[in-house]
Amino acid sequence: MRRRCLLLLLFVSGLAGCSSDAPMPVIVYDGGTVSPKTEPLPPPVLPRPTPPSAPVLPPSTAPRGWMPTRSERAWSTIIIHHSATGEGNATIIDKWHREENGWNGIGYDFVIGNGTNSGDGEVEPTFRWRGQLTGAHTGGTPGNWANEEGIGICLIGDFNRTAPTARQMDSLVRLVRFLQQRYGIPKSRIYGHGSTPGGHSTDCPGARFPMSRFKANLP
Repeated sequence: MRRRCLLLLLFVSGLAGCSSDAPMPVIVYDGGTVSPKTEPLPPPVLPRPTPPSAPVLPPSTAPRGWMPTRSERAWSTIIIHHSATGEGNATIIDKWHREENGWNGIGYDFVIGNGTNSGDGEVEPTFRWRGQLTGAHTGGTPGNWANEEGIGICLIGDFNRTAPTARQMDSLVRLVRFLQQRYGIPKSRIYGHGSTPGGHSTDCPGARFPMSRFKANLP
């Protein structure tokens, strides 16, 4: 009788899995599995985000006019526009905005020409950029944040009819990379006018502006 009890005890022990290496049981509940309750692990320590690897252009090598002449604002976003005209330049837009809108001058920070009234791909900084003034390019955002914090760049052209020139896009990429590096602006904070959160509904910068290809060339 004692031997039979001993054998039975050994048999039951084998079913229970006595090895210390045996996996812990998994509880099946409502079609899913729930692991046994254990002490929570401390949250992982995540690395701090690093700035873009490309260096910031120092004032001595930055293109003329790209460096502001006054104390710089804490810019947090970049907003791309088109002029919706076949031709133009910063001076012409400045005249339009003064006469038609009653503003104190052009609402953008930079204008990039298409070869009509300025060079193809020529970057023209405006008085707003040089003086680090609030923009007048993206209306409707709460607290006017897009004009207070956003750098407005206008490319000459109607991009519902034609695409930007290759030189315009090259200059835009170069300018935006410079601004990203200088002010720590991520790609996720670069918008077309019409996709700016909280802004007025508009198709600017046009259906033929290659936004996806443009962003693919940014860090």
